[in-house]
Amino acid sequence: MARPLFQITAAFIGLALLSACAAPTLAPPGARPGKLEITSRFVITEDGLPLPLRSWKPKEQPKAIVLGLHGINDYSGAFRDVGPKLAAAGIALYAYDQRGFGQAPHAGRWAGGARMRQDAIAIAKALKADAPDTPLYLLGLSMGGAVAMTALADAPDAATGAILVGPAVWGRDHMPGIMSATLDAFAHLTPGYPLTGEGVRITPTDNIAELRRMARDPNVRKSTRIDMVYGLVNLMDEAQASAANQQTPLLLLYGLKDDLVPKAPTLRALKALPQLKGGTPHRIAVYDNGRHMLLRDKAGARVIADIAAWITNPNAQLPSGQDQNALKRLQEAAGK
Repeated sequence: MARPLFQITAAFIGLALLSACAAPTLAPPGARPGKLEITSRFVITEDGLPLPLRSWKPKEQPKAIVLGLHGINDYSGAFRDVGPKLAAAGIALYAYDQRGFGQAPHAGRWAGGARMRQDAIAIAKALKADAPDTPLYLLGLSMGGAVAMTALADAPDAATGAILVGPAVWGRDHMPGIMSATLDAFAHLTPGYPLTGEGVRITPTDNIAELRRMARDPNVRKSTRIDMVYGLVNLMDEAQASAANQQTPLLLLYGLKDDLVPKAPTLRALKALPQLKGGTPHRIAVYDNGRHMLLRDKAGARVIADIAAWITNPNAQLPSGQDQNALKRLQEAAGK
């Protein structure tokens, strides 16, 4: 046993030495600095990149505005079922393809957590400037939840609050050391190598019809570069660290059958959230049969109704009742 262990150790030392010679690259920024613009179909970023935009608006003046931030390998189409339901509740939803995803420029390339949260902050502030008397909320799904958390830690005035659905807070502290070391090494050695997830037994939603639709959707990426996974893990580290600095009211939604973002790092982030001084407190809801893609689950309409209710009255109990003893139920499920 000693010789194979020595060989494995030597291999990782070699990878570490090689990785010190290079670094994963980020997708290039736009080449036209200017003012951010929002049109009916695009967000033109401050550096000139066109990010596809979708919107769903109520017939009357909206009582709130929501800015949707999709998850990794997804795009603004992730909100196609959410938008009409929120609009029916009098809430407008805007969602854009984040850099590197959907039909945004540099598809498949990681733009960097800093750039992504800068986009979210700038777009949120532009939407607020157009409707200064209307409250604005971020709605982040998985990776989008991590973007929302880090954005609000940097700019708590960018939104009235945020809804985080299965936020990506699975940082390195909760990963096996061998996993983290392997990812770091290969992100430097073979940054463009595509990972497909083939053979990994994960069920992101119990809605099989939705999984089939996503499989057919050309805007949903079916493989991920190693350096994009590396970038996502960096973002998750940042999101976990930002939990203690969340001064904007949050509604955090988590499914107990989530097999993508584990319970332990989610609990750590929840326990780190500070007590807010006056006003609206942070709220947690835990869905017993919920998966990672809560809004796409068969019971997704119930989750969307909870979101609309919280935006309308953040101090009232959620219609589903899944906010009752939520932290305790999550602790029990995690064996804590």
